[in-house]
Amino acid sequence: MKPKIYITNYAFAVKEAVKILETVGEVIPPESTQRVLSIPEDQFVAKLQNVDVALAGNKEPFTADVIKSLSKLKMISLASVGYDNVDVEAATEKGIIVTNTPGILQCAVADMTMGLILAVVRQIPRFDREVRNGMWINRITPDVWGKTLGIVGLGEIGSEVARRARGFKMNILYYDVQRKPSLEEELNVKYVSLEELLQESDIVSLHVPLNNKTRGMIGKRQIALMKNGAYLINTARGALVDEKALYEALKNGKLAGAGLDVLEIEPPLKDNPLLKLENVVFTPHVASNTDKNVDKICIRAAENIARFLGGKTPLYIVNPSVLKGS
Repeated sequence: MKPKIYITNYAFAVKEAVKILETVGEVIPPESTQRVLSIPEDQFVAKLQNVDVALAGNKEPFTADVIKSLSKLKMISLASVGYDNVDVEAATEKGIIVTNTPGILQCAVADMTMGLILAVVRQIPRFDREVRNGMWINRITPDVWGKTLGIVGLGEIGSEVARRARGFKMNILYYDVQRKPSLEEELNVKYVSLEELLQESDIVSLHVPLNNKTRGMIGKRQIALMKNGAYLINTARGALVDEKALYEALKNGKLAGAGLDVLEIEPPLKDNPLLKLENVVFTPHVASNTDKNVDKICIRAAENIARFLGGKTPLYIVNPSVLKGS
């Protein structure tokens, strides 16, 4: 009997990816043509109960309880770089291999980051709304050119943001848990502490994974360190930021604006006060969603599955220690 491979989300049912999967197992397509934004855990468990492998994204709730309830699941292949929706420790304890798809999304996310910077600083969405409503207001906005940009996390995405920011003659600071001298020279960026970055930057852009150390890393104390009139950009994960503290800083003028592709709860609750602010530009967690990227990450996720089911080691393993017990 062929192993069952469940595609959790219609966006991942790319034809070429499905063809790869069909060579190694029985493919179970998603039931809905809607993207998975949230799903109750009990319903999710029911969908995966007789599945050997899941091809999923970064929204599905692979919590410890869900993982413990799945007797057959052997692999979670994520069509995403981030894996904060998976309890990796629980998966490892149960012998479930978790893979992801790095090295694909960085350019698209960096493009969106620069787009959000331009949109929020130059107030492009606000001007658009006003013109459509019959207003022609020649408001003066700050420059982006020559500003100091603070990049929190100089990984694949943060590095691409730095490359783009150089075209705007920006002074670039960065903080990372690991200093990167070779990139400092290549990108002409300066390593500083997080506190110094917050104090000196006109624009702060977040590019770190969500984990226990980074959750809430930008809170009331950190925002207080930022320049008056600074901007915050987040294309990483919503839970990196204390949204209540951010709202207060945006409302009272401590921060001039924010560009947010991600929120702590997605989609946001209707009573999220950030939605009422004019100085916030939102996008619905789509920074990486270009046509070429979706195809590439789905094919790579499928290739990870094909290697695993074919007896080979997947190329991108989140929890390599699980292989030691196999």
